[in-house]
Amino acid sequence: MNKPPYKVPSMEEIRAIPWNGYNVISTFAGCGGSSLGYRMAGFRVLWANEFVPVAQETYLANCESYTYLDPRDIREVTSEEVLAQIKLARGELDVLDGSPPCDSFSECGSREAGWGKVKNRRGVKQRTDDLFFEYIRLVKEIQPKVFVAENVYGLVTGKAKGYFLEIFRAIKECNYRVRCKLLDARWLGVPQIRRRVIFIGVRCDLNIEPAFPKPLSYYYTIRDAFANLVSNNVPQEISIQKYAIGKEWQQLRPGQQSQRYYNLRREHFDKPCSTIVAEGGNIGAAGVTHPSEPRKFSIPELKRICSFPDDFILTGSFTQQWERLGNCVPPVMMYYVADTIRREILDKNIGQFDSTRKQVTYHAKT
Repeated sequence: MNKPPYKVPSMEEIRAIPWNGYNVISTFAGCGGSSLGYRMAGFRVLWANEFVPVAQETYLANCESYTYLDPRDIREVTSEEVLAQIKLARGELDVLDGSPPCDSFSECGSREAGWGKVKNRRGVKQRTDDLFFEYIRLVKEIQPKVFVAENVYGLVTGKAKGYFLEIFRAIKECNYRVRCKLLDARWLGVPQIRRRVIFIGVRCDLNIEPAFPKPLSYYYTIRDAFANLVSNNVPQEISIQKYAIGKEWQQLRPGQQSQRYYNLRREHFDKPCSTIVAEGGNIGAAGVTHPSEPRKFSIPELKRICSFPDDFILTGSFTQQWERLGNCVPPVMMYYVADTIRREILDKNIGQFDSTRKQVTYHAKT
């Protein structure tokens, strides 16, 4: 299999990427996985919204000085405030991105049992199954040229299909041509099997169809990801040997899934990693584990698996850092989505709407 070596650019290299002329705002921004992907593709992230304090800390530690982070519940955010902050008029924004919380639809979560309920999520109390409609509200009011929304595969399975159909209908009614596709990060440069439902909408007056990245002809493995990893400090406390799952791990072959403990998997060096989930950083709990050592992956290893730069700053405890990475959109995956939108949609739009591609005045991060 012919493929280039696996390499994620450093934060310094990403910050040096020239602006491609397009602007984006990001809702439910998390630790900044999507934002980083857009930045890799040359976009400028003017504004972001994230409600969870520990995610805000990581986002602020890595974002550029011109990015404004709004820490409020998105229900409190108005389109007028957003447009005033980024100094653009309705219809002038290039891309509105969003990853509404997916735990309400995840196949690993409670799904319909938690719908309509306020839950304690990442240290804050919030209802989450209706947040996609808050994202749609902003799309309708801001009228970006393109929108991108991401969610878990579980949104299109089982009883959640009803939510999916309602979401799809509501977002088309905002005056967009909309397509939805299931993408797997392993075929978009990420050494991890991570299937995500991606909605892309193009405003009807642009007369351009939504476009998705084509899968690569190769994938990266864990061995590829760990090549030349020199700063891998492995803390003793991530060992699972003293837990029941540690004894089970000893019985598993590399690449084998446990039949006793849900989600416990001993990974294989020569395959992409299984999906990293937010709860996998709890040491005694089942989840993906190292192929040859009875332990969880270290944070430097996990950054490689999730396609983050080695020098990306993560704040909080080991469990909180793992949670940030388990919740994120892999930056390299989003790079391919963003670059496709630039080439196949926005660049084709130059001329007809060239007057809206204007420089804005940037603001310091809050």
